[in-house]
Amino acid sequence: MSTQTITPKSLYDLISKGNSVHLVDVRTPAEFQEIHVDVAKNVPLDRLDPATLGLDPQSKEPLYVICRSGARGSQACQSLLRSGLSNVVNVEGGTMAWAQAGLPVIRGKKSVSIDRQVRMIAGSLVLLASILAVTLDARWGILSGLIGAGLLHAGLFDSCMMGMWLAKMPWNQAKS
Repeated sequence: MSTQTITPKSLYDLISKGNSVHLVDVRTPAEFQEIHVDVAKNVPLDRLDPATLGLDPQSKEPLYVICRSGARGSQACQSLLRSGLSNVVNVEGGTMAWAQAGLPVIRGKKSVSIDRQVRMIAGSLVLLASILAVTLDARWGILSGLIGAGLLHAGLFDSCMMGMWLAKMPWNQAKS
């Protein structure tokens, strides 16, 4: 199943012309709070359920999906297509591309992106395992291998288990 895409500028042009657009932002609440498109509704990827979106599966109206850079948006589109929705469109480059194009966004409290959190934790674990392998027991090197395998899997399949776990952490939820 191939996902349809739209550029941020093309979607903005649709919105500017007064078209009713259904735009779902699948980032964490904290990421959404930091920066988002004003017409976007936040439904995190780990809570995305087509039934709760209130859309008729037979509807010809497109459902636009946006995330930070396009990867989670693509995952969300694939999930929505598998669930029976037929007109799902991913915003190319996500919110980053939208902002870089100079299109209007709503800015709030700054947060650390999930991608950055994954890199910090994976790097820390590899460093710790390397130090322990050199100083205590070579078997600690297995941890570095497991982290490397997880990162390879994330790169190959564009799905990161650590990222999904981090998305559920309290610090990645919006604070009222």
